[in-house]
Amino acid sequence: MGAEDIGGLLTPADAVEALAAVLGQGLDPESCPHRTSVDVPAGELLLMPAAAGGYAGVKIAGVAPGNAARGLPRITGSYLLLDGTTLEPLALMDGAALTALRTPAVSALAVSRLTEPGRPLRTVLFGSGPQAHGHLEALLAVRELAEVVVVARNAAGGAALAARARALGVPATTGTPADVAGADLVVCCTTAREPLFDGRLVPDGATVVAVGSHEPDARETDTALVRRAAVYVESRTAALREAGDLLIPEAEGAIGPGHVAGTLADLVRGLPYGGPAGPRLFKSVGMAWEDLAVAVAVYLAAGASVET
Repeated sequence: MGAEDIGGLLTPADAVEALAAVLGQGLDPESCPHRTSVDVPAGELLLMPAAAGGYAGVKIAGVAPGNAARGLPRITGSYLLLDGTTLEPLALMDGAALTALRTPAVSALAVSRLTEPGRPLRTVLFGSGPQAHGHLEALLAVRELAEVVVVARNAAGGAALAARARALGVPATTGTPADVAGADLVVCCTTAREPLFDGRLVPDGATVVAVGSHEPDARETDTALVRRAAVYVESRTAALREAGDLLIPEAEGAIGPGHVAGTLADLVRGLPYGGPAGPRLFKSVGMAWEDLAVAVAVYLAAGASVET
C-alpha cells in the first residue's frame, strides 16, 4: 500500500482517534518491545515490532541523512501488518508514509489534552519537512490555530509551509526562534541535535511538543525549558532510554529521574495536569504500538481487503 493510498484512507483526525482508542482500551506502552537500531554506512536501520488486540506488525525503517542532498526522503521503509493469532501477513504498507501520519497524530493527541479547548493557539512551528507539514494538518484536526510562525533552516521550505498554512485558512509567516516568547504552542519537527530556542522565553502555560529525535545525545529543547516544565512522554521507559531532551538535563543534574509528570496514556485516561505552573512539554520518541494502531486503522478503512 503506497503513500497515496494511506493518505487517502485515513485522515489526521482518524489517526488521532485510533491512537486514543487503543490507549483508552488499556494498552500499556511501558510493556511494548524496544526499538532496535543498527548503524549502517548510509545511516541507521530501525526495527519496530508490536502486537496488540488481534494484530501484530513490524516496521523496518531506514534513516539516511545523505538522502536530502540526493532529493530523496530522509526516512524510508516498509510496514508489515500481520494477523495477531496466526502471524500471517495481511498488508504491506509504505513505512515512511505511515510514520508521516502517525507521528503528527501522536503530537496532536497530546496537544488535545494539554491545551485549552476553544482557545485559538498562537503557534511556532520549527521545521519545513514532511513532519512539519503533517503536524500542521494534524494540529488543525484538534485545535484552532490563531496564527502560525514557521522557523526553518531552509528559507524556501519555511516560506512554502507558511503558504500552505495560509491556504488552509491560518494566518502564517516565517520567523525566528525568539518568536517562542509569544507562543501558546511550540512544535519542533527537526533533525536538530542542539536546542532550537531559549527555553526561558517560553511563557508559563504554553505547550511545547518535541518529536525530532530519539537519540540520547540529541535534543531540540534546552535544559532551562525542561527544568521549568511539566513533562509528559509516551512511555517513561522509552523516554529514559532514548530522549536526549530529558537525558541530557538529567546528566547535568538539572532534573531527577522522577521529573516526568505523566504519560500520554495518563492524559487520555483523564489524569489532570501535574508538575510546576510553567510550560508543558510533550517529548515523543516514536513507538511501535503507534505504528500498529494507525496501520490497523488504515487496513480496516481499506475494507480489510488490501493485497500484500
